[in-house]
Amino acid sequence: MAREVEIKTLVPDAQALARRLRASGFRLVTRRTHEMNVLYDLPGHPLRQRGEILRLRKYGNVWILTHKSKGTVRRHKSRQELETEVADGASLDRILRALGFSPSFRYEKFRSEWTDGRGQVVIDETPIGTVAEIEGRPRWIDRTARLLGIPRSSYITLSYGAMFDEWKRRTGSPAQEMTFAAVGGRRKP
Repeated sequence: MAREVEIKTLVPDAQALARRLRASGFRLVTRRTHEMNVLYDLPGHPLRQRGEILRLRKYGNVWILTHKSKGTVRRHKSRQELETEVADGASLDRILRALGFSPSFRYEKFRSEWTDGRGQVVIDETPIGTVAEIEGRPRWIDRTARLLGIPRSSYITLSYGAMFDEWKRRTGSPAQEMTFAAVGGRRKP
């Protein structure tokens, strides 16, 4: 089982962060790519109640099914993550629905991925703002954050669903999903 350890942080300028990553020895692994995520749950939302997620993601032309356990939150968020690539996401959606699962939350973003060979930094352009995720070993995360000028006080350990709920409370938005169409009325180029 893989363990995911990460933090998120809000990014005021994605291009400035990309320049900083390049100057710090990171290389671009994946150019800006559209990503659509659908979380599934059973009636009564038992996965959500346990702090788990079952996600079907379409990243470019690749489909990935992911299960994440509840995990722990300290300075970093850490949890078990199981993933597998899926040949036909539309068929898997039908299978999940036939088993009693239904979509519980949709969110989209444009993601670019960077690495220095020891960990990963992603830049996610979401409908509610630009977010960077720093994923790797805890000490590497902290060193990388310092290198990029990100103070510990800016660390976010919330999921995108929780960030969206917080954004909705702050803005009063009636949006039910974190998609560009629902939040901003148009898809981001």
